[in-house]
Order: sequence, then C-alpha cells, then structure tokens
Amino acid sequence: MAVTGPDFIALQVRDLEKAATFYEEVVGLSRAPFSPPHAVVFDTQPTFAVRDPAPGVDLDAGPLGLGVALWLHDPDAAELHTTVAAAGATVVQEPFDGPFGTTFVFQDLDGYLVTIHSRTTAG
Repeated sequence: MAVTGPDFIALQVRDLEKAATFYEEVVGLSRAPFSPPHAVVFDTQPTFAVRDPAPGVDLDAGPLGLGVALWLHDPDAAELHTTVAAAGATVVQEPFDGPFGTTFVFQDLDGYLVTIHSRTTAG
C-alpha cells in the first residue's frame, strides 16, 4: 500500500453558502469548477471543501474539530490576519514569527480553528 497523505479535507458546516462565501471572500480561496450539490469545493492542493453535515452529525453536540489542526498557507499571513479580523472573525492567536513563518489562528463561522502560516513547508 502506498498512502501519500491527505488528499481531501472537508469541514461540515451549518450554512453551506455562508461558509463558502467566508472562505472565498475573506480567506481568499477560489472555488473549483465543479462541486457536488451538498458541498463547495475549492481549488486547493490537497482539495479543501465545506459541506453540509453528513446524516446523523449534530454540529451543536460539542466543540468542532477538537484535536484536529487545520493549517492553510498564505505567503502574506500578516495581510490575511488583517482581512480576517476586519471581517469579524475571532482571532484566537495573534500573529507571531515561528518555525513556519508568520503564523496566526482564527475561528471560522462554525467554530473551527484554522491556522494560517506564511512559510512553505513542502520539502
């Protein structure tokens, strides 16, 4: 078997279009040319999407994404921090310089924690 790593990451959200608009207009992701009816897929590598909850999933049952770290790369993380904060998202960790460049953490509309970093980590 030759697993190569994450290929598709999707967040289950309460309001699909509102979440998709946030990731498109505030975070700056571009929508992929095709998405299934229950999701909005973005043109990223690996593929990232927001989607309606799967049957039986209660997004209000507890903290979303507890224990999962979602990191997105932006070469100008400081500028994105300003944009995200101006849009009213909760910044839970202000920008700092670390091993992955300028890094900060915000909470999206559904409460998922998203880390943004500026240094490319691909080897």
